[in-house]
Amino acid sequence: MKYASEKSEHKKILLVDDNITNLTVGRDILKEKYKVYPVPSAETMFDLLQSVVPDMILLDIEMPDVDGYAAIRQLKSDSRFDEIPVIFLTSKTDEGSELEGLSLGAIDYVTKPFSAPLLLKRIENHLFTETQKQQLKEFSSSLEDMVERKTAQIINLQNAVMSTIADLVEFRDDVTGGHVSRTQKYLKLLLDKLIKENIYTDEMSGWDMNYLLQSAQLHDVGKIAISDMILNKPGKLTQEEFNIMKTHTTIGMEAIKKIEQNTDEHAFLRHARRIVGTHHEKWDGSGYPSCLKGENIPLEGRLMAIADVYDALISTRPYKRPLSTDESKRIIEYGKGTHFDPILVDAFSEVADRFAIVARDI
Repeated sequence: MKYASEKSEHKKILLVDDNITNLTVGRDILKEKYKVYPVPSAETMFDLLQSVVPDMILLDIEMPDVDGYAAIRQLKSDSRFDEIPVIFLTSKTDEGSELEGLSLGAIDYVTKPFSAPLLLKRIENHLFTETQKQQLKEFSSSLEDMVERKTAQIINLQNAVMSTIADLVEFRDDVTGGHVSRTQKYLKLLLDKLIKENIYTDEMSGWDMNYLLQSAQLHDVGKIAISDMILNKPGKLTQEEFNIMKTHTTIGMEAIKKIEQNTDEHAFLRHARRIVGTHHEKWDGSGYPSCLKGENIPLEGRLMAIADVYDALISTRPYKRPLSTDESKRIIEYGKGTHFDPILVDAFSEVADRFAIVARDI
């Protein structure tokens, strides 16, 4: 609920009382400083609230039909009106009545007959407090917006740094470009399919998909440490060279572990470490670097294996021609249960046509 600005000439006060004399006296006391709306009943007050948003309500307790206690309960139960400050004006002087009024949400309790200067001062003090509360709320909201903007800037900066590192790896690997972007999109297609079909829901519970997709950029970061002579060799690697090539998984994983040692645990780094270290593992246990088998391979690595191999198949490399998307699809499907998780291969087959679109457009 927004109140009238502190700079407004007259703040609005609803004066609610079934006694016409009290309304007249109260209006005369307040009219020099405030815009006063004399209201003879709670029912009329609620009708008026549909068109007038007051800065304060002065509410009598003893009224026919709907008394002050019932009226404030209704006010506080309605999100449109629950922040309007209410002061009870009443002839009730016992402690129990005052306590009940305050417990229902009234900010003050003034007994009749009241002193005009004292009533004006109380209203002034309460309105000043409400203005300060509103200013504090606006400041807090502004501060939250600023924090969100700064956080977004930091995240964008982190993503830009990660993307640049991934691009550097691509350039060294003599890749024609787009590998990182394509594999991220392949992963997104697989993840969306799994979510839609409720597949591996337990394994993915708690995942932040944005962090996962961003972390996939680093899957080959360890290749930074591999010689250009091996990375860009036009022919088949020797066994010794292939053994060196395989170390890019452990090198990348160790690099990420070092980052984790110097920072708080973060989902981005956890996903990145699993992808970097396990995307060359195979379902039958014949992969590297740890010969993990079946579901012992983290799901992130099993997903990345399909995305990475598919993109390698459709891409030009120094040692091979690019394969068609149909050929690449058949090879992935042929690896079901040996190279790749059978369940993920089935999901891949369902979205392979979308993989082909990504391969064509990026």
